[in-house]
Amino acid sequence: MTDRLAPLRPQAPGTWRVWALAYALRRGQRGQHFLGHDERSGEPHPTAYYVWLAVSDTDVVLVDAGIAPSRAAAVPGLQYLGSPIELLGRFGVRPEDVGWSVLTHLHYDHTGVVAELPAATYVVQEAEWEYWTGPWPRRLTRERWLCAPEDLEHLAAAGEVGRRRDVAGDVELLPGLSVHLVGGHTAGMQLVRVATGAGSVVLASDAAHFYENLTSDRPPPILHTMPAVYGAFDRITELAGDAGLIVPGHDPGVLDRFPADGPDRTGSVVRIA
Repeated sequence: MTDRLAPLRPQAPGTWRVWALAYALRRGQRGQHFLGHDERSGEPHPTAYYVWLAVSDTDVVLVDAGIAPSRAAAVPGLQYLGSPIELLGRFGVRPEDVGWSVLTHLHYDHTGVVAELPAATYVVQEAEWEYWTGPWPRRLTRERWLCAPEDLEHLAAAGEVGRRRDVAGDVELLPGLSVHLVGGHTAGMQLVRVATGAGSVVLASDAAHFYENLTSDRPPPILHTMPAVYGAFDRITELAGDAGLIVPGHDPGVLDRFPADGPDRTGSVVRIA
């Protein structure tokens, strides 16, 4: 039987091809994106919202699940470019093709379309799941808005039928694709490292929102534990190594650093490796 996704797959077993799919953009201010007020806090500072597609010779993995269209309509100033499901469709990837959905953390802008992935096994760090299903988020009003109860309900139901895998620490999920617990931004924030023909790609997600977080050693304002934020910065660079590629979670510069890809080559989808 012909493999519909053959054009996306790498030729070498154990390696992957990786894309960043920008599903939304927003114009914010620096003070919203970097911890600590300074003279530049009022300057415009755009942000982008991504999911990441990783394809091997045998597997399709979606890293994070974006914002659902219904939630996006209520986010002030959000330019919604399309549901992550629609963006996947431009590649010919159907929801049922996604075998794994790695959720780097459980904020609403990373879990939005989990219910639209009928065949996926969701991968979450135990520390992240225990935190968001425990007592603290209900008491911490500054965090309550960051989580979507309906997404947690879906993930809980998935766990009951064996479609949620809770991992602890660093785990090689599939040949050439591993997850790494760092915490910091959230209690169970995890990175994803992918082996590609161009070397290691580290999908930092919100462990580093922007390249500037790493170059200036400056945390974002939304965080769980400050020391772990700095530890995550170090772990990102360690996992990438000298020759690896780092992809932060919300930097619009990703769309400029890497070539546009996909059938329409609009610039909202870029090929990382």
